[in-house]
Amino acid sequence: MHKLITKPFIWFLALALVLSTFSMGAFANSGGKAEELPIAELFGDIELSSSKPTTVIVELTEESIVEAKHKGKNQTKTNLQSKRGQVISQLEAVVNDVEINQEYDYLFSGFSAELAGNEILKLLSIPGVKAVYPNVEYTVDAISVDWDAVNPEMMESAPFIGADDAWDAGFTGEGVTVAIIDTGVDYTHPDLEHAFGEYKGWDFVDKDNDPQETPADDPRGDSTNHGTHVAGTVAANGGIKGVAPDATLLAYRVLGPGGSGSTENVVAGIERAVQDGADIMNLSLGNTLNNPDWATSIALDWAMAEGVVAVTSNGNSGPDNWTVGSPGTSRDAISVGATRLPYNVYTSDIFTSEGMDYPSAKVMGHPGDDELLALNAGEYEFVDVGLGFPADFEGKDLEGKIALISRGEFAFVDKAENAKNAGAVGAIIYNNVAGEHPDVPGMAVPTIKTTLADGEKLLSELENGNNTISFNIEFAYPVGETIADFSSRGPVALTWMIKPDVSAPGVNIVSTIPTHDPEDPYGYSAFQGTSMSAPHVAGAAALLLDAHPDWGVDDVKSALMNTAEDLIDPVTGNSYPHNTQGAGSIRIPNALETDTLVTPGSHSFGKFVKESGRQVERQSFTIKNLSNKRVRYSFDVEFEGNPDGIKVMTSNNLNVPAGKSQNVNFNVQVDTSKLDPGFYEGSITITGGNQVIEVPTILFVGEPDYPRITGAFMEKEGDGEYAVGAYLPGGAEVIEYDIYFFDNGSIGGFVDTIGAFEDAPSPYHEFLWDGTVQGGIDLPSGDWVLAVYAEKAGVQEYKAYLVTKE
Repeated sequence: MHKLITKPFIWFLALALVLSTFSMGAFANSGGKAEELPIAELFGDIELSSSKPTTVIVELTEESIVEAKHKGKNQTKTNLQSKRGQVISQLEAVVNDVEINQEYDYLFSGFSAELAGNEILKLLSIPGVKAVYPNVEYTVDAISVDWDAVNPEMMESAPFIGADDAWDAGFTGEGVTVAIIDTGVDYTHPDLEHAFGEYKGWDFVDKDNDPQETPADDPRGDSTNHGTHVAGTVAANGGIKGVAPDATLLAYRVLGPGGSGSTENVVAGIERAVQDGADIMNLSLGNTLNNPDWATSIALDWAMAEGVVAVTSNGNSGPDNWTVGSPGTSRDAISVGATRLPYNVYTSDIFTSEGMDYPSAKVMGHPGDDELLALNAGEYEFVDVGLGFPADFEGKDLEGKIALISRGEFAFVDKAENAKNAGAVGAIIYNNVAGEHPDVPGMAVPTIKTTLADGEKLLSELENGNNTISFNIEFAYPVGETIADFSSRGPVALTWMIKPDVSAPGVNIVSTIPTHDPEDPYGYSAFQGTSMSAPHVAGAAALLLDAHPDWGVDDVKSALMNTAEDLIDPVTGNSYPHNTQGAGSIRIPNALETDTLVTPGSHSFGKFVKESGRQVERQSFTIKNLSNKRVRYSFDVEFEGNPDGIKVMTSNNLNVPAGKSQNVNFNVQVDTSKLDPGFYEGSITITGGNQVIEVPTILFVGEPDYPRITGAFMEKEGDGEYAVGAYLPGGAEVIEYDIYFFDNGSIGGFVDTIGAFEDAPSPYHEFLWDGTVQGGIDLPSGDWVLAVYAEKAGVQEYKAYLVTKE
């Protein structure tokens, strides 16, 4: 298994892709015609020519229990076990060294197996095998922040989305079970122990019933705390209060030491969570593959069909389009983008004596606007307290004064907390290296930051006997809720779906963690990432199911999408694109009180690729009237800029009886001759009663502008042979591979074109290269630049990658 590199000049650290979409034929018969042999479908980046052990996910033609049920058929575990056993027996008969890892039957019919890559063709030929998928690596979707501990009072995100209003109305998630499919959970944390019963879930890493986080002394890798943080956002009830504080939790440890894992455990976790009775599952994990996530997607889709609300993070690879990663690419699961809570921006000037200037002074963080502005009240003494350890304050009078602190050794918030405990009314933290250090919202005392140079000026002032300081802090402007730059954007390649579905707070989110310190084992920390956004939505879903226990998964998803808050980009003054914010940021009270549900909550009309003339596609959605009276609904469809060439035809209005649902059909007519290639975003506005619902929609004219190349590789296959190739989401009409020198960290001169091909397949292309250039010269071992040119539908792309020739 390996990762695809999506940006140039990054070490390609993993194994190579190998061509899998080739036509298999028998040896020519006496008539000279090759006969095609039947084999199962092969998906993803699997090395078919390698002798190295490779783990794959095998899907069987025999349907899973849930799939069969939803198709009106009867399926049993016994029958599936028998069918699976037959395939495994045949596999073990034709492959000498094969290990069966996980077996699946409830949502996904199949198993995971480890065998040599060059034996996979034998697996594909076994009757009963439907498809083989790669065992993709998953990691936690979180970005570490620059401090380790925070005050639980800093938990602001749950009230912001209206969770406290739901609590006041009597909805706390009681009776609703949420599965945390993650790194495990520290179920002994005082804020979480109430949410766990005797059965706590399952550990798929160590294969036992103790889904605890990876401890600090695990020889296999780093300790983890991610799942505990996620769980706290959902259901903590102690120092902090999660979105659904009375929900029940189950933990499934599918990501092990260091916070990484693979498809085989993720699918197993999804299956077990459904069988264990979860109402909701949260997957704050992902990878960078913008593709429907094959085996995991199948499991999530059937979990949703079985009535379990699946919530997943959208990824942290923004801000460009097409950066959403699986399982955020799932067709049915609720994918969640990340927002930052509103904040005010202030300017800050500090003064110590005439002739001294501190141009780098900026507001770093504060407990509240009033406390920050209070620093303008007068002149203060400031005191050097070194790094700001508690011992650094001993013997020094800080009462009503400003603490001057150096960055380093431990968390910013702890430095501010120590200053507060010593009686300081504010702090200045200067950097210990060149440059600017980060903002940290929610500091215990108003805190100004400066560069190292300005910090040294302040120290020199103290040395010269100038120990007073004054502040001029002024309000600059407010910033509303915004989309985080790191939040991944859609659309989804191949399905062309809008993702994320919704957004939720994901920047500087305070929640529970294990400290892995026996002296003080339980703590809080602030993380950021779409990992932190997803559990806000999972918790919101728990509140909705508490209030509406008869709602299905589509009702929950639609309620969250239909009532989301449209977010405005402060840079442009316009709404963020659908593929940036989804339907918007969730608002729990609106979702609880909605009288109308529109399903699905967003629409993609797909591709319109006719060279000329009109292309018409028919679509539909369902309106559910939850009120106690008949409602007349009207419709308006607009695409951004009202482009000539797109027409949507539907009923002008529709009457839906109280408590009933009705389908709405409409035709989309696109005249591609009047439209430039690209994607067009629009909104379907549905008005009924006192409610207005905006349903995001999108369509593509011509071949969508997804990246033509998203990765490249070079790996030695044997003596004098190298596998060279590229990952092509949509294939390529023309592809060429060039070698350049790698010269002192940059691209050097051109060496040679080592391959040129036409009609390269999706999703990747590979060829064998003999390692020579310019007519037979052996290219020396070392670092080189592999530049790949691809062309598809008139769009050209040229990307360069650093590779190593062994």
